Amino acid sequence: MPTALITGATAGIGAAFARKLAADGLTPVLVARDAARLKESAAGLRRRYGVEPEVLAADLTTEDGLAAVEERLHAGVDLLVNNAGFGHESRYEALDVPVADEVRMLRLHCEAVLRLTMAALPSIRARGRGGVINVASVAAFFPGGTYSASKAWVVNYSQSMALSIPEPRVRVMALCPGFVRTEFHQRASIDISGIPSWLWLDADRVVATAMRDFARGALVSIPDPRYKAIATVARFLSPGMVRRGRGRVGR
Repeated sequence: MPTALITGATAGIGAAFARKLAADGLTPVLVARDAARLKESAAGLRRRYGVEPEVLAADLTTEDGLAAVEERLHAGVDLLVNNAGFGHESRYEALDVPVADEVRMLRLHCEAVLRLTMAALPSIRARGRGGVINVASVAAFFPGGTYSASKAWVVNYSQSMALSIPEPRVRVMALCPGFVRTEFHQRASIDISGIPSWLWLDADRVVATAMRDFARGALVSIPDPRYKAIATVARFLSPGMVRRGRGRVGR
């Protein structure tokens, strides 16, 4: 049975990927930091879909955690979903977030994505099918501190890898959702009261669209027409316009 390894698999978009892939007949390999929550998630998937998920507790901001997941990927999977990530509370991230926190973010959003992608691809390419989905963000198209910069790197890296792979059925795609109703903002203590209700997306719908885009070979998936328009407009915004827009959302 094909397998899919998902990082950050116990909540939000990661949990939605686990549900979707289990429903499609793949065996999920669930990766997260919280071992108890991993077991709970695995039990839920087992009851609902009749699959036998694997669980791997690992902190991908540490060398030991990265190495453990790399080892599992070397054993072979059909799909890797690099979803683990976090945000900062500060609106002025580039100025007042501790450097250690910024480096930790870069390690998770960039180094982990690179290393796990490179660990997964050899066996996927050998089979001639499958691939990698790297969860970025529509924030990648706007200047917004280390979070946005790291997600921009994910988009560029994913496109570069996709264009470098000769096997036509091996794909790498960046997923760029907007605001999704998950635990992400709560965990980061981000005030979301100023975000209009029409900007919010459902995690299961985001994943369903992402999987359709992946199947058709898209390099970047922006899973909603509103955010596709926002990403397009972002190319023409001046830095001053971006600054004023961020201030309004923050308020």
